[in-house]
Amino acid sequence: MNILFIADPLEHFKIYKDTTFAMMREAQRRGHAISVCQPSHIAWQRGGQVMARVQDIVLTGQPEAWFTVQGHREVPLAGFGCVLMRKDPPFDSEYFYATHLLEQAEREGARVFNKPRALRDHPEKLAIMEFPEFIGPTLVTRDAEDIRRFHAEHRDIILKPLDGMGGMGIFRVKDDGLNLGSIIETLNKEGSQSVMVQKFLPEIVDGDKRILIIGGKPVPYCLARIPQGTEVRGNLAAGGKGVAKPLTERDVEIGRSLGAVLQSRGLLLAGVDVIGTCVTEINVTSPTCFQEIYDQTGCDVAALFVDALEVGVRGGV
Repeated sequence: MNILFIADPLEHFKIYKDTTFAMMREAQRRGHAISVCQPSHIAWQRGGQVMARVQDIVLTGQPEAWFTVQGHREVPLAGFGCVLMRKDPPFDSEYFYATHLLEQAEREGARVFNKPRALRDHPEKLAIMEFPEFIGPTLVTRDAEDIRRFHAEHRDIILKPLDGMGGMGIFRVKDDGLNLGSIIETLNKEGSQSVMVQKFLPEIVDGDKRILIIGGKPVPYCLARIPQGTEVRGNLAAGGKGVAKPLTERDVEIGRSLGAVLQSRGLLLAGVDVIGTCVTEINVTSPTCFQEIYDQTGCDVAALFVDALEVGVRGGV
């Protein structure tokens, strides 16, 4: 089949670690054709279908000039075997509008993964609210006094914006409360923006584990993103070290419980972040870590994904 990847510009890919690239490589290995576009290349006009200006590409297997463009065309999204929404966060207004265009394409017959409505319904910080049995003490608020009370109760806390990615804008405030007022002002912008506050989990020293869920099932290995030096953030984008580890019994419990729910809503792929035994985020826009897990364990996550994708296209998801 012809697979359309909606993603960031190919020139920005770091193919040695990029998960979307790993998906493309496995899809091409199986004989699927690959087309690409950006969200800005999608349009709809009354009386017609949702269209995209796409490039048809072939992967070369080379590390530098890693793809060649075979042609350009404007085609309806419903004409593809499937459409993969792999645009990186932030989930801003343009991303939101793109999900509506993709949902219209679904009404026209397109098969879109992850499902556009599910992308909208599962903001990556707030999706954890549905699973209180798996999360640690957590507060979402705009109110500075709410945050101060939470700190007084838990003494060591993490604060982060709801629209952050890659560890951006994350702060830790310890028992002394140093700079808490300034951090609140920075994040809540005088009460105009909501903030997530969580009790600090000391198990972060062993890593912020990314558990990948594909087709409702957890991948057998996670990637523990371990903070380095004096850094509190384990995110790879913030300098964390990625170490692949087998899932623990608790990880499997979390993966199976959340996986069944997420799959039922059209989320073929999700990345659940776990510190210790607690879920901290559920990533659904463009979860990563395929290549790091494969490089360290030999577990071919991209193959598991394309297996599930092929089943999904046949109507299994």
